Amino acid sequence: MNLIVIPARGGSKGLPGKNIRNLVGKPLIYWTIDQALQSESADMVVVSTDDRDIARVSEACGATVIARPQEISGDEASTESAVRHVIQTLAGQGIEPDNIILLQCTSPIRSELDIDKAFSLYVRRKADSLLSVVPCHKFLWSRSSDGFGVPENYKPGSRPRRQDLTNSFQENGSIYIFSLKCFEEYQSRLGGRIELYVMSEESGYEIDSLTDFEIVEALMKKGIE
Repeated sequence: MNLIVIPARGGSKGLPGKNIRNLVGKPLIYWTIDQALQSESADMVVVSTDDRDIARVSEACGATVIARPQEISGDEASTESAVRHVIQTLAGQGIEPDNIILLQCTSPIRSELDIDKAFSLYVRRKADSLLSVVPCHKFLWSRSSDGFGVPENYKPGSRPRRQDLTNSFQENGSIYIFSLKCFEEYQSRLGGRIELYVMSEESGYEIDSLTDFEIVEALMKKGIE
């Protein structure tokens, strides 16, 4: 049994009410629920939320809602804690998923085909977990223990062209897949043999602010036209 979990906490500080704010004429969460329901990879679609309005909209869109306790709904609460609560709640109903597909509604530039292709790759590669990524054609740096800059994905003495940086990827927050066994062992959405599902660069936009929202809406409108 394959389960899709969509975490959707209320009380966003960056953009209040963002999960049900209208995006291209529909609540933001609608797009992810619709993609999940159209996917052929999952048997059940659950929204985990602490917000009544999000719950009402999610149920109207066709998802099963599991109310998230306040103690795992604050700013410091992890997505993993929400997933764990969903798993425990379903276990109490005699439902135990083999695999969990985690979709974040703040990364709506995906299709049901992306979900199915990602799941097919996860199965084919016999991975323990998978995350969606976008190509990263950027020169990445970090700081060493002494505070000086250290290149992460190239050597300054043989600086490549930006377009030749083909082996670097950025997590886009859209799709995560993991087995129940993997989640229980690592207490994380990612662990063991981790596969990468590469998506379009446009899917790299995550909604956290009004500017993000406007960019994503423009890209989605372009895709719908």
